[in-house]
Amino acid sequence: MLSRINSLSFFLLFPVLKRPTCVSATFFPSRNHSKFKILGIETSCDDTAAAVVDSDGTIHGEAHYSQQETHMDLGGINPTVAKELHKAHIKSVVNKALANANCTVHDLHAIAVTMKPGLALSLWVGMTYGKHLSATYNKPFIPIHHMEAHALTPRLVYKDLEFPFLVLLVSGGHCLISYAKSSTEFYTLGSQLDDAPGEALDKVARNLKLRNLEPFRNMSGGEAIEHAARAGNPYAFEIRSPVLSTKRNCDFSFSGIKNAAFRKIKEAEEKHKVKASGVVPNYADISASFQYMLTQHICHRVQRALEFLDMENLIPDPARRKLVISGGVASNTFLFESLSKVCSHYEYSALRPSPALCTDNGVMIAWNGVELYRTNSTRIVHDPAMLHSVDIEPKVPFGEDWRQKVVDRNIRTEVFHFLQR
Repeated sequence: MLSRINSLSFFLLFPVLKRPTCVSATFFPSRNHSKFKILGIETSCDDTAAAVVDSDGTIHGEAHYSQQETHMDLGGINPTVAKELHKAHIKSVVNKALANANCTVHDLHAIAVTMKPGLALSLWVGMTYGKHLSATYNKPFIPIHHMEAHALTPRLVYKDLEFPFLVLLVSGGHCLISYAKSSTEFYTLGSQLDDAPGEALDKVARNLKLRNLEPFRNMSGGEAIEHAARAGNPYAFEIRSPVLSTKRNCDFSFSGIKNAAFRKIKEAEEKHKVKASGVVPNYADISASFQYMLTQHICHRVQRALEFLDMENLIPDPARRKLVISGGVASNTFLFESLSKVCSHYEYSALRPSPALCTDNGVMIAWNGVELYRTNSTRIVHDPAMLHSVDIEPKVPFGEDWRQKVVDRNIRTEVFHFLQR
């Protein structure tokens, strides 16, 4: 309803776009072209991003506006502020991406836009502007699932990455492990029950007041924890999560680990009589211990997922035994290296995109659009009269739920020690 009520008023923000004088009443996908270009638009949270990617995976141009500093000053993401900043910058971001790609909307074959999941107000901005471009320039509109886009991004980077494979999505809003069978078929083996890992990292960094230290002043919480941990001892503190359940599953829970870290911080502040704006002297040890336990928890769930795949013989080809790691937290080198060791133990390979492609970006949306356009997906809206039929979905599952299948297997998994004392 929000999208339908406000669409007209939002279109009025962009009067410079004019409909081409010679267009047909319906869209005609260009399947006869050996190459095609897709514009991707991303506004699911606090990043306004756009990119132009072609069918070969060439990134022709991209642009990005980050709201990170604004929301850090606010103490967390404010949806209303995020929406207004998206509205203020989306036109310039898209125009910059097109300029960097040395093309216009006329040169595009379709427009891909994040529609789910995410913050409703943020998603609305991207959807509305994307529909505006689609209707104005008579281009097919491709609705994109944000998590599917993250999962498929490594296929842009690793040209030999073929389905099926295992994918781990770790970010500020999600933690999911899924079996990817095709570009539209995903089967969730585990998901987070409470806080997402990126959220837990941000909150612990904020509780440690790392931003008050010069080296971390302009870093996100997760980045600050990773950098601080490099100078710390991961075994300095016992930071453990309570037992989640007697069920042997692949689900994640980070609230217990986060709260245990909070208690260690409070104990250290009391012991060292730290003032309100001060930072405990052992912040590096707390960061390292917290990061270690968070990583161990993720690795243990991945172990069970790998064993489940083998039991079900879901990836029989040895050449396709791949774990794809994506999402903002995937840029954490300690996590990636630890998961790589686990994968090696099970004769899998761990892959991730570059850090720039791990975080939310327009490239991943455009590339997901390429994957769907290439297969002439039924998700694509070809008729401009049917643009109203697709709407944002702030909360939506990621593929089919197979979590109970994992529980039914009752897989007992030993803790893999990826660090040597």
